[in-house]
Amino acid sequence: MMQASFFPAFDSHPQRPLKVLIGCEQSGVVRDAFNGLGHNAWSCDLLPAERPSNRHIVGDVRDVMMMDDWDILAVMHPPCTRLCNSGVRWLDKPAKNPIADLSAAERLEWPGMSDAEKLALTWKKLEAGVALFSDVWNVEHIPMVAVENPVMHRHAKERITNFQPHAQTVQPWHFGTDEDGPDNERKRTCLWLRNLPTLTRTGTLDGTTARDSVHKASPSPNRWKERSRFFPGLAQAMALQWGGAAQARQIAA
Repeated sequence: MMQASFFPAFDSHPQRPLKVLIGCEQSGVVRDAFNGLGHNAWSCDLLPAERPSNRHIVGDVRDVMMMDDWDILAVMHPPCTRLCNSGVRWLDKPAKNPIADLSAAERLEWPGMSDAEKLALTWKKLEAGVALFSDVWNVEHIPMVAVENPVMHRHAKERITNFQPHAQTVQPWHFGTDEDGPDNERKRTCLWLRNLPTLTRTGTLDGTTARDSVHKASPSPNRWKERSRFFPGLAQAMALQWGGAAQARQIAA
């Protein structure tokens, strides 16, 4: 940990605003939910923010999480293509078309690769995803950690350091109140939580009218981004409930 904080300091009141790092987020939806409650929240991603913001850091979350004494680390959209059940089929038989998480150079090389080379690269991407999940899940100096991911396959579970089953599964519509609103979607999301409570539903919807547009998104270069986009009702619940739990922890300490 650094001796001096790069980030604005607050007074030592027992209910001081929280220092919150939202990892792997371009949209700023979760970051803005925390900041809207008066906290000191920052997003970071390898890519620039979708909207201009002085609260976004371009960089690897693993570097940024070591830059300060964060109260909460929430890694909401880590690259999960190789870890989730939907991608496990490509670990035995390589995909004909380039897989989703290739670099531009790898994408160009993919059609000329042998099956063995494609499989080796796919497994390499799996190991990279496992390393990221392991690093953020096991960070020691941040007391409260949340990591979001879809349902994982066994190869990922076997490789993650200190793996444990997810604490909770939620759907965006659990936190929605408007059938026509952005939260009325079906997208099963698993949450791995350390020292944070499971989320209580805040919505009034029952799921019968929930859309499936996330899974039915048309193939495109930006399909991965649209499928990982976060939901405002869920983000607000995280800020309210996890923020409240963290401040209660401050008082107890």
